[in-house]
Amino acid sequence: MKIIVLLGDGMSDEPNAELNGKTPLQAADTPNMDNMARAGQVGLARTVPNGLSPGSDVANLSVFGYDPRDCYTGRSPLEAISMGVALGPDDVAFRMNLVTLRPHGGRVYMEDFSAGHIGSEQSHQLIASLQAELGDERFEFHPGVGYRHLLVWRGGKDAMSATPPHDITGKLINEYLPKGEGADELIHLMNSAQMVLKTHPINRQRVEQDQLEANSIWLWGHGKTPKLAPYVEKFGLSGAVISAVDLIKGIGRCAGLDVINVPGATGYIDTNYQGKAEAALAALETHDFVYVHVEAPDEASHSGNLQHKLKAIEDFDRLVVGTVLAGLDRFEDVRLLCCPDHPTPIRLKTHTSDPVPFIIYRPGKSQGNGAASYDEAAAKGTGLLVEGNRMMELLTA
Repeated sequence: MKIIVLLGDGMSDEPNAELNGKTPLQAADTPNMDNMARAGQVGLARTVPNGLSPGSDVANLSVFGYDPRDCYTGRSPLEAISMGVALGPDDVAFRMNLVTLRPHGGRVYMEDFSAGHIGSEQSHQLIASLQAELGDERFEFHPGVGYRHLLVWRGGKDAMSATPPHDITGKLINEYLPKGEGADELIHLMNSAQMVLKTHPINRQRVEQDQLEANSIWLWGHGKTPKLAPYVEKFGLSGAVISAVDLIKGIGRCAGLDVINVPGATGYIDTNYQGKAEAALAALETHDFVYVHVEAPDEASHSGNLQHKLKAIEDFDRLVVGTVLAGLDRFEDVRLLCCPDHPTPIRLKTHTSDPVPFIIYRPGKSQGNGAASYDEAAAKGTGLLVEGNRMMELLTA
């Protein structure tokens, strides 16, 4: 038995007036997912348990088959594991975005949660300067991918609240700064980072080229190292993970899965969709399970860019789903799950906890349960609603 998960991060959405009341999934041209829906088992999955925030960390743990209520400790520790940064039992990891803040009228607003989607070549130079100027035996700055980086607080505090920057685009930052024990130290660190970044040659260059400055860091998603049951023990499967983002790679490493890096995988709309699909097919030759994660639809939603979201969904269908379907005939018993992790409505520019549409498809096996297409309404119409972590049980049944 071979199992492959194709996950379009944040694909699910809500009806949009610009699309004549359709959701992006309904409006996009997705013949491959629609064909799978007609032949497969379609329903809704609740990937975010009640009481937990609708982050990609919680939602992807569910899709992987884990109950986040039992194992979730925060987003950034998973990213630290992916990056090879060791955490002691008392160390706290934080996601550290490079962001663009904009002062106006004596107030400061979150202009862009990604500093204009700054690339890794420039961002790594900024992180190196932060480490040189502000790093010490307590605080460590580690470079990641693009705007996504890591702060480790050795022996730090974790009983505090912090807000993801993509939730507050265009809003005043004051009420969303870290709160709780240790928050004052983090805010001081953020202010100190602004002093380093403001005069950095990279930012002077970005201003000259009419690009957004990476003029601050933003700390969130904190926690200590989690413990996940290895996949081979939980499901009896060997496996691999394909993703551009450290969060998903970290979940994979925690679960004892191999991480496959694909050239050109960026975590944005220019990612190497087909390369991911081809790598997944190659991985299925030697593994029982492959998890393919595509970030692009979510990034488009956070930016409020409807056309980018439609393009990301269509590229996902054509280049990822289509390529995988064309290559499955070499395997005898294949089960395929296609779904988002959570909705990311364009209108809100952030995640919600609503159930997401999923397809479970077995080539050559007709399991249709009434869906004529792959979208939120068609999935709801089947009447099938499951907890997110149960999708793996349905796949392996």
